[in-house]
Amino acid sequence: MPVTSRGHAPHRPDIIPAARHFVSSVSFAVDSVEGSVWVCRRQAATRVYCLMRSRTIGELLALAAPFDKKCGRENWTVAFAPDGSYFAWSQGYCTVKLVPWSQCLTNFLLHGTKNITNSNSLRLSRQNSDGAQKNKPREHIIDCGDIVWSLAFGSSVPEKQSRCVNIEWHRFKFGQDQLLLATGLSNGRIKIWDVYTGKLLLNLVDHTEVVRDLTFAPDGSLILVSASRDKTLRVWDLKDDGNMMKVLRAHQNWVYSCAFSPDSSMLCSVGASKAVFLWDMDKYTMIRKLEGHHHDVVACDFSPDGALLATASYDTRVYVWDPHTGDILMEFGHLFPPPTPIFAGGANDRWVRSVSFSHDGLHIASLADDKMVRFWRIDEDYPVQVAPLSNGLCCAFSTDGSVLAAGTHDGSVYFWATPRQIPSLQHLCRMSIRRVMPTQEVQKLPIPSKVLEFLSYRI
Repeated sequence: MPVTSRGHAPHRPDIIPAARHFVSSVSFAVDSVEGSVWVCRRQAATRVYCLMRSRTIGELLALAAPFDKKCGRENWTVAFAPDGSYFAWSQGYCTVKLVPWSQCLTNFLLHGTKNITNSNSLRLSRQNSDGAQKNKPREHIIDCGDIVWSLAFGSSVPEKQSRCVNIEWHRFKFGQDQLLLATGLSNGRIKIWDVYTGKLLLNLVDHTEVVRDLTFAPDGSLILVSASRDKTLRVWDLKDDGNMMKVLRAHQNWVYSCAFSPDSSMLCSVGASKAVFLWDMDKYTMIRKLEGHHHDVVACDFSPDGALLATASYDTRVYVWDPHTGDILMEFGHLFPPPTPIFAGGANDRWVRSVSFSHDGLHIASLADDKMVRFWRIDEDYPVQVAPLSNGLCCAFSTDGSVLAAGTHDGSVYFWATPRQIPSLQHLCRMSIRRVMPTQEVQKLPIPSKVLEFLSYRI
């Protein structure tokens, strides 16, 4: 499956070319920092650019005792609520912190970028959960009883019925204002919490190993998919009191991550041994396996229109696929020269840990072991912004796409302003079309070939 050529970089006001030479590589190495500008170079037949450094928004720093052990402090997952009301992260030592996102931003403005997660400046009033205050965002610290590996927010659409239509009585009646948080634990359990009250609602017990990732269907059905080290994916119906509907088996090793397409019809799951699988979530059958990575694949995310799929791997690469055809459309490298397949597992200082698609459909964030966060454009072969981050593990864009949050080994979270660009009218039209038309249908349209290539993200 060929990787399409991205050509040579055009002049852009936010990227200052210091020297230009023809190159074929797509990888960049950070050379030095000068003020707010990162000088990046390519190490052979170089083209050097001065890349803008992303602006820091704030930090939530986890407190640690002087002789605190390091194991157990990891922040494996961060998540924003679908409506932008809450931010959650695994704070380490079995706890999850939930804070109202708007209040969090206000605290950053009032008290500067650095905040301690249990300081008075971040203590929010805990209103009575009754009456008019019931669904007002409040801060919570949740003790999950075991190490937390994964988080996911889910919201309900009342008209969306349970998949188990034969069951008439349910313990829980989820309304439109319901917001849930699912936590995946080291012991294989999944606990479901009421975000507004911090109350435990369900305890799902079926996995036999670490629940490495969780994802809710975006359609409001409260269908939850869990990915585990027990080599399986499990599908749960929370509207049916957490009934487990299906077990998806295809992975031969650990499953690291999973993600729903925006229309909830497709699921991607990735894992050890180069595994990338696509599933039909109406029939619970595998659509295809995507071939291309050379090492464990650890993260995945769909674009907002569902036309693209980004996957991150320990082979130091992020691939962007057409999930409808299985073609690799773009490659973002984090090591130059890129490792050959036989050595793809050796560059462990460049392992890519996480990838996230921005809600504008134009930008992708990647987090690697080289102490860097990179922001890429889907039409460029180099990062447009970079930021320093040591020991990063996970990242996610805010609901409006204006902020990127990243978690680290010490239980802290760091926030950056994301590249802001007004999408072109052509791109907005493309996203509108691709939300309802897969690649195969687009290719049948009686329109010029260049327009077809644009709609297929091939130019």
